[in-house]
Amino acid sequence: MIKNSFMSIMSQEENPGSVEFQIARFTNKIRSLTSHLELHRKDYLSQRGLRKILGKRQRLLSYLAKKDRVRYKELINQLAIRESKTR
Repeated sequence: MIKNSFMSIMSQEENPGSVEFQIARFTNKIRSLTSHLELHRKDYLSQRGLRKILGKRQRLLSYLAKKDRVRYKELINQLAIRESKTR
């Protein structure tokens, strides 16, 4: 299901530099790193990488939320990630 949503975003977007594509790519990386860290709990370098990717995705999500709220809501639902509480 996750790959299907990622593929649908890839097919919709012609520009791989778009915000939606980057968020989908980061979400895919986050999910793979999370499953890796479930097996290798003491892999601290991967934990650091995961935190950096989470921060990048959060900044992109907040940018998209400010820019276009409708596209933000659609992307959140499509990728099945919960909405963060923005102030």
